[in-house]
Amino acid sequence: MRILATFDARDYEGTTGVYEKFSVRAVIMRGGRLAMQCSRDGEYKIPGGGQENGEDYIETLIREVREETGLSVRRDTICELGEIVELRRDIFDKTKKYICHSLFYHCKVHDGQAPLQLTPSEIAKGYELKWATPAEIYQRNILIEKDPWIVRDTAFVKMLLDERVILPD
Repeated sequence: MRILATFDARDYEGTTGVYEKFSVRAVIMRGGRLAMQCSRDGEYKIPGGGQENGEDYIETLIREVREETGLSVRRDTICELGEIVELRRDIFDKTKKYICHSLFYHCKVHDGQAPLQLTPSEIAKGYELKWATPAEIYQRNILIEKDPWIVRDTAFVKMLLDERVILPD
């Protein structure tokens, strides 16, 4: 998968180990709007997450979209868009360098929406499915970019706006 961007905080000097994570992100566009997780604070996050035991990236993408948005991915529409790599000191273990590979996929979904199956941290943030234009997402997120995942997702949305990433028809 092609690298779209690398964010390196350069704050991991002196770490003695590495924690490397691969996660998937679903870019779902309908009528000029993206399907996003939106927090009660108005932060927009691209749906997705990490693999569970035995899953490949596509199975992870389908499960994460279902859990976080209630939408059902059409497997035959999934295609790779690119990867964003993040490097920083691990926030949970300061002795480790954290390397996160976020793999972005475009996909379409079936009509209808099932109930959300959110994690406790997603429930605490008040995440819900919202459809918004890339411009709306970008304008809102640049005001509140406090978490690394919001910085990453805002950068990806900016790539869409700048046509550095083109979604298939």
